[in-house]
Amino acid sequence: MKPLIYLLVNLGCISIPLLASFYPKHAFYKNWRYFFSANILITIIFVVWDIIFTKIGVWGFNQTYLTGFYICNLPIEELLFFVCIPFACVFSYFAFKYLIKNNPLEKIQRAVTYILIVVFLIIALLNYNKLYTSTTCFLTSLYLTLLAVRKVNLSYYYLSYIFILPFFFVSNGILTGSFFVEPIVWYNDAENLGVRISNIPIEDSIYGLLLIFINIHLYKYFKTKSLLKIK
Repeated sequence: MKPLIYLLVNLGCISIPLLASFYPKHAFYKNWRYFFSANILITIIFVVWDIIFTKIGVWGFNQTYLTGFYICNLPIEELLFFVCIPFACVFSYFAFKYLIKNNPLEKIQRAVTYILIVVFLIIALLNYNKLYTSTTCFLTSLYLTLLAVRKVNLSYYYLSYIFILPFFFVSNGILTGSFFVEPIVWYNDAENLGVRISNIPIEDSIYGLLLIFINIHLYKYFKTKSLLKIK
């Protein structure tokens, strides 16, 4: 059972969104081509990042909880993580756009974005010697800046992110050892702030925001591009 734990975490995250994709009145499966077009590109970028950080010991994996299949020195479960989590998040975005016509975050989303840009940039600069902290905070600040310059409405991005957070804490809690003697994914605290929510490094929530926002944005891009071609 132990070698299947990480794989089961991934499957648990994607199972309900996958089934709900076939809801006939608003079927997400019809949008899968846009999601996967975006996700493949983003996964490549995050996998390269992951390979480098794994190689230099910023984080690593406990083989006890892995199936033993590796690609580019990363466990297959880690690669699936970059598909399963974004799938659940983009599905949430898709569902909220359909279900919630008046987003309560509409009026504050720009202010929230500006605050996060500044806070993440300050954290990155003050902790330039901690690789996970500085890299994650700087890239997230930079990406939010690009979206702000382009005046992208992020209200549904934030709504999807907030909605997914409890599930994120449960799944990441399992991965970081909240429910086991040893973590499935371990972190070198010399490369992060050492601030943890349960066993989860605080940087994971920022890393997750970046991963989710890029997936949603590129999904929107491919969908819009396709619809314009049809017209």
